[in-house]
Amino acid sequence: MVTKKIFVVFVLPVVFSLVFGSLVMNDILQKPGRALNMWPMSSSEGFSSHNDAQIEIIGLSKQYTTLEPMEIQIKINDPSFECGDLYVTIYLSGKNDVLTQSGFLEQCFEKGNQILPIDDDFSKVIDKPGSYYVVAEMVSKELKNISTRGTFTVK
Repeated sequence: MVTKKIFVVFVLPVVFSLVFGSLVMNDILQKPGRALNMWPMSSSEGFSSHNDAQIEIIGLSKQYTTLEPMEIQIKINDPSFECGDLYVTIYLSGKNDVLTQSGFLEQCFEKGNQILPIDDDFSKVIDKPGSYYVVAEMVSKELKNISTRGTFTVK
């Protein structure tokens, strides 16, 4: 008797949810122009890079010392972006190893002032000499993505 109650209360809803979810997903993916992209932010492949007129890194020098902080801001020139999440990632050049990543969520700005992050700073001291690159990615609430990158060295 207890086994039947456990089956009805716990197992049966899980089975129905999986079947119903699979049917809905199958129907959605059958429509033209649809694709399943579960983790668009796991790499920069999910992001469309536009020219520097849409998004640009401000304040990035070509060279830093191991004691000098790298301080940058991001400028968005795309009028379709009013709010979104900004991600700034620094990679070790040649190895694609992530050194650091910062996320600035729900960055909303008024037209004419598209400098990000708002009411915050991105500053990082890199204490190991080498070549690095920084990627700035903006993801809107409509999941529209733009990104840019810049390179620098630390001596």
